[in-house]
Amino acid sequence: MRCPYCGEVESKVIDSRPTDDGERIRRRRECLSCKKRFTTYEVVETVPLMVVKKDGSREAFDRQKLLNGLMRACEKRPVSFDALEQAVDEIEQTLSNTMNREVTSLEIGEQAMQQLKNIDEVAYVRFASVYRQFSDINTFMDELKELLDSNQKKRKNK
Repeated sequence: MRCPYCGEVESKVIDSRPTDDGERIRRRRECLSCKKRFTTYEVVETVPLMVVKKDGSREAFDRQKLLNGLMRACEKRPVSFDALEQAVDEIEQTLSNTMNREVTSLEIGEQAMQQLKNIDEVAYVRFASVYRQFSDINTFMDELKELLDSNQKKRKNK
């Protein structure tokens, strides 16, 4: 680690401890040349997850973009922000646990719909209508019938 004061590359670690969030290690160092102290932070290097979009283009996975989509679907619904953040956490964790460094936007959309189905059915239908790009009322009604059928099956099993 290069000293920010004199530029020397040799230093020694005086103290190491995790940061409050536990995501990084804070290290106090002392330059072996000028004897001044400075702080560095060490983080785990991760390979970014790439999203392959419908048109074949690629972009880095953006957690905030997914959260914004879910928030739009839940607008004026009794869904807490924490529930949406937890859903995004679960989706992100599932994607990270696969060994693939690329994931399709279709996979993300399907996982988002599954999470919304468990959180709020109206939000689920809203998201599905945009995501699946229903071409007419019949495809929209088919999705609603499927949702109603799965609800009836759940009630019978209880």
